[in-house]
Amino acid sequence: MKASIEHWPAGCPVRESESRVAGGAIVGTLAEIYHAHFHFVWRNARRLGVPESSLDDVAQDVFMVVHRRLADFDGRVQLRAWIFGILVRVVRGHRRTFQRKAARCVPLPEDSAVATDPTPSELAERSERVQVLEMLLSQLDENKAMLIVLSELEQWTLREIAEFMGSNTNTVYSRLCAAKREFDKAYAKWLAAAGEPRE
Repeated sequence: MKASIEHWPAGCPVRESESRVAGGAIVGTLAEIYHAHFHFVWRNARRLGVPESSLDDVAQDVFMVVHRRLADFDGRVQLRAWIFGILVRVVRGHRRTFQRKAARCVPLPEDSAVATDPTPSELAERSERVQVLEMLLSQLDENKAMLIVLSELEQWTLREIAEFMGSNTNTVYSRLCAAKREFDKAYAKWLAAAGEPRE
């Protein structure tokens, strides 16, 4: 996986002029947006259950939609939240395709790019943790998995999530608590099945 403009399909101009949003703010060129948000899109597509073989296709589709709709972005939410909304819709479309083909999403290993050189045992442990996390997320419904991804993994605040979902913080808090309870139950069940002690 590499965030590179060279991955962009032929015929899609990424080095376009700056696009303006509400209040005259500038979000930058499509190439700048692509470079700034590619890893965010790729890792969250993975977290939302996209199989490894389709991650690049999903990321490309997300930025194709961004390309088409960038002029419509009005700045009422953060650009990253707007892109995440596109990602969720693209993943839904791909999931329907996967289901029609009877494809099964599988857990994926951690990104190979890390700040330091881990030992083989550290790599194995990290990979196992990521696999367990993504397996457990896949057992939740889409909205609960999305809440946990945004809150726990992307570290969005309740207010940011509420703005993204068009809801209020109390509702988001209640739904997030329910999602965490369901996740904890799934984790406890996995620990019991694996014969692991509870943490």
